[in-house]
Amino acid sequence: MAVRERLRVLVADDEPHIGKIIKMKLEQGPFDVTLAYDGQEAMDVLEQGNDFALIVLDLMMPRLSGLDVLLRLRSDDRWKSLPCIVLTAAGEQQYQRRALEIGASEFLTKPFSPRKLYARAAELAGAGSENAEVREA
Repeated sequence: MAVRERLRVLVADDEPHIGKIIKMKLEQGPFDVTLAYDGQEAMDVLEQGNDFALIVLDLMMPRLSGLDVLLRLRSDDRWKSLPCIVLTAAGEQQYQRRALEIGASEFLTKPFSPRKLYARAAELAGAGSENAEVREA
């Protein structure tokens, strides 16, 4: 049986406990997760040239918001097609509409289902359905 390559995911969330929950869930599957605690840190990590398969962005973060990061991603050829899940407590429709207009691949609200997040991450990153199951916390 072939060993499956692990996919890199960048998670940007200013709430450390949320980032750790996401990291724990995604790393149950074929993902290696890098955490960033604000939007500027997320951009700095991306600039280092790491080959990410997916980014998970909170909207309300210091220095650069998730929408600011998403705008930068979609205006740069290096990251224009990088799948992006927006995961936020800001569930108002105007935020969802704006994130999707800019180019978010998915919009999920907190509190969130780790199982649903994992399934969408696996789908968007091309991890395959055989890895799309994870236990609920």
